[in-house]
Amino acid sequence: MARLANIEVPEGLIASAREGLEDACARLYAAVAPATFGLICRLIAGRAAAEDLFQETMMTVFERLGSFRGEAPLGAWVRQIAVSKCLMYLRSPWHRARLDLATWDGESPLPELISRGESPGDILDVERALASLSPTARAVVWLFEVEGYSHQEIAQAFGRSASFSKSQLARAHRRLRAWFEPQSARQPCTPA
Repeated sequence: MARLANIEVPEGLIASAREGLEDACARLYAAVAPATFGLICRLIAGRAAAEDLFQETMMTVFERLGSFRGEAPLGAWVRQIAVSKCLMYLRSPWHRARLDLATWDGESPLPELISRGESPGDILDVERALASLSPTARAVVWLFEVEGYSHQEIAQAFGRSASFSKSQLARAHRRLRAWFEPQSARQPCTPA
């Protein structure tokens, strides 16, 4: 799957989709939908929420297609809309309250993690490692490492400072390194 920001759609197809031609809209959707949904799934842990945000993103794309100026590839414009929708969701007081309640009830708000008793030969699961991060840390890691956002751009998207982005990324990297570190290489916290 191509990175969303690199997806280019012919201008003629965009013009036909702006006119509302059903075939053009379907081809435009087919061009950007898989990468858009993949991005949203990696920023938002829950599948149901990701599906809702994907639908909302695609509706916004078609509603605002007339305002697309073509200064960058269409995929980059769609990515900006998708990231904005995801970050609004992550900042939402309703989402944070749900996470607090899930934690308070003793349930993890994140997907069940793989057991630590697996043999060293098992394949490492990056998706599960990312799921072990908080929603904010996962979003910062994905935006910085995969989508190529700068710390300043991430900070602006979150309405925070660049040091917020840097500290979230550093903590997430530390947690991911611990996740992938072999069990035998870990040093005990207290002397034996």
